[in-house]
Amino acid sequence: MKALILAAGFGTRLLPFTENLPKPLFPIAGRPLLDIIIHALQQAGCKAIIINTHHLHQQIDDFIASQEYTIPVLTRHEPVILGTGGAIKNVADFWDDSPLMVVNSDIITDIDLKNVYAFHLKHPHPVTLVLHDDPEFNTVSIDDKGLIKGFLDLSFTSAPSLKPAFNSENLRLEEKKKNHKDQACGNEARTLAFTGIHVVNPEILDLIPDKEFSSIIDVYTQLISSTGRICAFISKNCYWKDIGTPQRYQETVFEKMAPRAFQQAFQGPLNNNIHCRQIKGDGSDRNWYRLYSKNRSLVMVDHGIRPKSITSEADAFVLIGRHLYDKDIPVPRIYLADTFSGLVFLQDLGDTNFQNFIQNTENPHRVVSSYKAVIDLLLKQSVYGAQGFDPAWTYQTEKYSRDLILDKECRYFVEAFLNKYLGMDFHFENLKDDFMCLADNALEFAVNGFMHRDMQSRNIMVQNNQFYFIDFQGGRSGPIQYDLASLLIDPYVELPYPVQKQLYDYCVEKLSALIHIDPERFSIGYKFCAVTRNLQILGAFGYLSRIKGKSYFEKYIPKAVRSLKHNLANFKNSELPNLRAVVDKCSNS
Repeated sequence: MKALILAAGFGTRLLPFTENLPKPLFPIAGRPLLDIIIHALQQAGCKAIIINTHHLHQQIDDFIASQEYTIPVLTRHEPVILGTGGAIKNVADFWDDSPLMVVNSDIITDIDLKNVYAFHLKHPHPVTLVLHDDPEFNTVSIDDKGLIKGFLDLSFTSAPSLKPAFNSENLRLEEKKKNHKDQACGNEARTLAFTGIHVVNPEILDLIPDKEFSSIIDVYTQLISSTGRICAFISKNCYWKDIGTPQRYQETVFEKMAPRAFQQAFQGPLNNNIHCRQIKGDGSDRNWYRLYSKNRSLVMVDHGIRPKSITSEADAFVLIGRHLYDKDIPVPRIYLADTFSGLVFLQDLGDTNFQNFIQNTENPHRVVSSYKAVIDLLLKQSVYGAQGFDPAWTYQTEKYSRDLILDKECRYFVEAFLNKYLGMDFHFENLKDDFMCLADNALEFAVNGFMHRDMQSRNIMVQNNQFYFIDFQGGRSGPIQYDLASLLIDPYVELPYPVQKQLYDYCVEKLSALIHIDPERFSIGYKFCAVTRNLQILGAFGYLSRIKGKSYFEKYIPKAVRSLKHNLANFKNSELPNLRAVVDKCSNS
């Protein structure tokens, strides 16, 4: 048996994700789909494989060249796409006298290809199509003898969508009964889905025009109309998925990875009975889900499919998260991840965050002691998280830089908060001198370590009286003072200023025992970082409220404005005069 894998398509329904990676190389649980298909053909007894290519063909060539398959695997580039029929004709020289197995490169299945080929050899007809029941794709009509009558529609022209794959309230992955009773015919005429797997005899080549575009379905229709017969191999209880849309691709990755994630997390047998419920996220565009199986749970985060071939948010989340976990920093354990699909499976830390915990703690001494415990962990993360940290893991900037401060904090404050939220008409240039002063001093007086950059109460989870840090994907090298300021001026909690001072002093004492610092310089750096962080907070609240429609954040804006005014009061009257004047206007608006 020889086989042709059809891999020349543009992957239009998967745009924009196929602009940088051809669809056959989309990973399923970290493994390219093309590799999965090749191994399935090898196991079925295939002696040689040829792959037709067009879009981003060099990537496929490079991938094949990097592998060490036990059988010959060749590629055949089509400078102009020839269609499915034209592709079969174009590899006529690859054939021998035996039937050719043809497989689409955008399917994943457990159909036994060896059985399919053996079935074809037992009947006299020139073509076998492998069918199964999938209501979304049931377009092939068959009669009660298991012969193809016609094709209703095989265009699959549904428009691509960027909506998340898991948008139902309760998505459930069910255990299937593994009967695998394949048959040649049914009991009555009906329609079934073409799986993209077919076996064809050499005589079919005479029906395909030479060196021009041709659809194999048109050829099959012509064959049927001229009294030729095409036999159906009907596979029951099989797993089959076409990954041609973003939703179906992510669903496939989920179905393959979720059982394995539970197996890794809880060291039990593979179990496919999994419930999936969406849980409320916060300010990001990621989607969060809680997965349940046998009274156990995991959390899955969907970052979305990677649009470009650069480090993505999902990459940073996994790489930084695993680094911190290995450093014994309290972060959720990541069990399984496929960063191209954007799906990451991790430890479930429950629903109680530090904001809830503090607001439900009436004893002020316990509030302070809890914050001290978090500061201990923050310093551990800052100092030890910096050790062995690779800047290549970051997806925004490698470090807290002047450009980042000016753009993502100062300009963000002006555009998203002052102008979009408050309706003012300020220009960044009018405050540029003050912003430059902020940026330069925040960096000059920095005590650098691993910087979380969003160390606030909603990014700290509480489980069994233990504290855990989440949302670390924005981590980079930067001032320890910034994370401390993020924690202490956090508007979700609004700690009293004397408590902030008490906790600041505690942090300086504890940090001095870990590394050498100049307390005076640390204090100056903290003062500037508290303002830059405050600007970022207000920019984010303005953006989330006005642009993203998340009005929940509006109630924290007055608290953040009060905090900014208080932090600016720590400067001399001659320092940051324009920014102080703007903030006074905000307080009065």
